[in-house]
Formats: sequence, structure tokens, C-alpha cells
Amino acid sequence: MRDVFPAVAASRAIAYAAAMATQSDVRRIALSLPETREGEGHFAFSVLNRAKYKGFAWVWMERVDPRKPRMPCHDVLAVRVANLDAKEILLMADPRTFFTEPHYEGFPAVLVRLKEIGRAELRALLVDAWTTQAPKALVAQFKGKPTRRKADA
Repeated sequence: MRDVFPAVAASRAIAYAAAMATQSDVRRIALSLPETREGEGHFAFSVLNRAKYKGFAWVWMERVDPRKPRMPCHDVLAVRVANLDAKEILLMADPRTFFTEPHYEGFPAVLVRLKEIGRAELRALLVDAWTTQAPKALVAQFKGKPTRRKADA
């Protein structure tokens, strides 16, 4: 019976690794959202809102040495959230997955350790982030809700 446990542990580890999110997953999910584009020369995603692209997810630029420029940390994604309350809820709910740093103090975004988040949870997080930056009519269309015209209001 003891010999079975290592196999169970190994299969759980494989399933966990398969469920972990990667930058490829981020790209696939983000680009599946309407009017989204990837930044040129850096790992970042934004949605067209009126005539301007607004960022909703990007690679975390870590300050490794205070005397040197920030460096991309490819294992961590910065993601917009609806407001500072939503940020606090995520930070308190799962500090292993979500964290912040002084640079993001007072800004509605969380840092996400990709190795700690599953693909389904990542998708929900990215859709919510996209929703914070996308125009309301596009969000309503994406969610399949009828949009109200000014004449209907």
C-alpha cells in the first residue's frame, strides 16, 4: 500500500503542473478577448477604448538592484483589477498567488505568480481585467447582454 502513495503523489504533481498557467496561456487568453492587442517589444496586453489602447495585463518589471533599471520577471504578471477593494480581497484571499509591491501602492493592479494560478482562474482574472479597461458597449456585447442606446434611456 505504501508503494501506491508515491505514484499518487507523482500523478497529483503532474496534474498540478499541467494546470499551472504560463505566458503562452496568458497570451492565448488575452488575445481571445475582443479588440485586444499585444504590445510591441514587451509582454503586455491592452484593449481599444475609443481611440486609445488601455493596458490590462503586463509582465512585472522587477527592481532587482535599486541602482539599475527594472527587469522583466516572466514568472509574474501584473493585472488590472476593478478597484483597490478588489485588490485587497485578492491579496488577502491568496497571498501565495497574489502579491504587490510599493510601486503598485494605490494603483488597482495585483501581481500574480503564474506558477500558482490555474488556467481557469487565470482566464477569469484576465476577463475581469479586460472588463475594467474595455468600453462598456464592448463588454456588454462580449457578455451577450443587449446594449442600451441613448434614445432608449
